[in-house]
Amino acid sequence: MPATASGTAWSIRMQSRRKLRFRLVVSFALFGFGLSALFAFAALNIRSRVEDQLVTAALQQDVDQAVEQVHKDPSKPAGSELVEAWMRSERTLYNMPLAWQSLDSGVHDIYETDSQGNKRHYKLAVRRKYGLIGFVRYDVTREELGKRQLLVSVIGAVFLFGLLSLAIGLWLSRKVLKPVSQLAQRLREFRRLGKAEPLAQEFADDEVGELAQALDDYAARLTSMVERDREFNSDVSHELRTPLAVIASTTELLQGSPDLTPKLAERLKRIERASRQATELIEALLLLSRAERRGPTRGETTDVAKVAGDVIESQRPQVRDKPIAVHLDVRTPVSVNAPASVLAVALTNLIGNAIKYTLEGEVRVEIDANGIEVIDTGPGIKPEDAERLFQRGVRGEGAGGSGAGLGLAIVRRLCELYGWQVAMRPRSDRNGAIASLVFG
Repeated sequence: MPATASGTAWSIRMQSRRKLRFRLVVSFALFGFGLSALFAFAALNIRSRVEDQLVTAALQQDVDQAVEQVHKDPSKPAGSELVEAWMRSERTLYNMPLAWQSLDSGVHDIYETDSQGNKRHYKLAVRRKYGLIGFVRYDVTREELGKRQLLVSVIGAVFLFGLLSLAIGLWLSRKVLKPVSQLAQRLREFRRLGKAEPLAQEFADDEVGELAQALDDYAARLTSMVERDREFNSDVSHELRTPLAVIASTTELLQGSPDLTPKLAERLKRIERASRQATELIEALLLLSRAERRGPTRGETTDVAKVAGDVIESQRPQVRDKPIAVHLDVRTPVSVNAPASVLAVALTNLIGNAIKYTLEGEVRVEIDANGIEVIDTGPGIKPEDAERLFQRGVRGEGAGGSGAGLGLAIVRRLCELYGWQVAMRPRSDRNGAIASLVFG
C-alpha cells in the first residue's frame, strides 16, 4: 500500500478510536449530569411539598386551638395573651379583619405590602366556628428566600457533579479503551514486522480477548488464502509459460521454412505477436500480484518509444480494412523505471481500445517528457463515464465493444503500483477520446 493510502487509513482508524472515546466520555458526563439534575429536582419538589403540607397542618391546628380557647373563655374575647404569644412567634390572632371577611375556612396564600413597601407572602389560616372567625397568619417570605438559596446551591452542586462525571468519564475511557489501544498497537507492530503472531494470549478473557481471538482466526484464514494465491501464481507461471514458449519456438521454426507462402507467413506473424502479448500479460499479472504484497520492483529501465512502436505493430491487424491511420509521434525520448511487460500491457489496452473503437480517421500516439497520449477519432466518451471505464467489469459502448471489461482495470492497478496516472477524457475539438498515461 502506498504511503499516502497507509497514512489515510491510519488517520481514519485514529479518528474512529477518538470518536469512540469521545462518545464514552460524553455519555458518562451526560448520565452523571442528568442523574444529579433529576435527583436535585426530586429533592426540591419533595421538600417543597412536605414543607407546604407541614405548614398548612400547623396553621390549621393553631387556628382551631385559638378559636376553641376564645370560645371556652368569652371573658377574654380580645385574647391579648394569645395575640402576644403568636406575635412573638410571628403569628397573629385576629377576631375579624375586614379585608378577610369573605375567606372560607382553610389555609390561603395572600400577598401584602409591609410598612417598608416590600411585598411579602403569607399563609393565612381561617376558621369559622361558634359564631367566631379566627385568623392565624404566617410569614413565609423568609422560607422562600431560603428556597432560592437552596436552589442556587443545588444548581451549583449539579454542575459540580457534572464536572466530576466528566473527569471520571475521561479516566474510565482511558482505562476501558486501554486494551483496545494495546490491541491496535500490536497490529501496527505486525504490519511493521511483516508477520502476524497470536493476539488472544496477550489479553484477558473478556470482550477485547474475544476480538483478539476473532482477529487471530481472520489472520489465519487470510494467511492461508495468501499462501494458496502464491502457490496458484507459481503454478500459473510455470504451466502457462511452458506452452507459450513451445508456441513461440515452433512459430520461429515455421517462419524459417523455405516454402512458406506470404499468407501463411502473415498468420504465423500474428501467432507470434499473440504469443508475445500473452507472455507479457502473464508476466505483468504475476508481477502485479507479487508487487502488491511486497512492493513494486524498479530495477529495470524501459524505453517508452520502443515499447509503443512494438505495441502499434502488434495492434495493426485490428485495423483490417478500416480507413484508419496509426501514427507514432515521439517528441521527447522517455525511459521509465519499470519492466517492459508492464508498460506493454498498459499501452496495449490504451492503443488497442483506440483502434477498436475508431471506425475511420486516425489514432495518434504522442510521447513527450511527461508521458503518453493516445488520441483517436472514434465515437468518444461521455465526461461522466470517463472514470467509470476504469472500474472492473465496465465495457465501453460503441463499435467493436467486446471483452470482459478488465483491461482498463488492470491498467489502473499497474499505474497505481508504479505511481503513474492514467485517465480518459473526450476530445474538445471533434469526436473522439484521449487516453493519457503520465509517469510519476
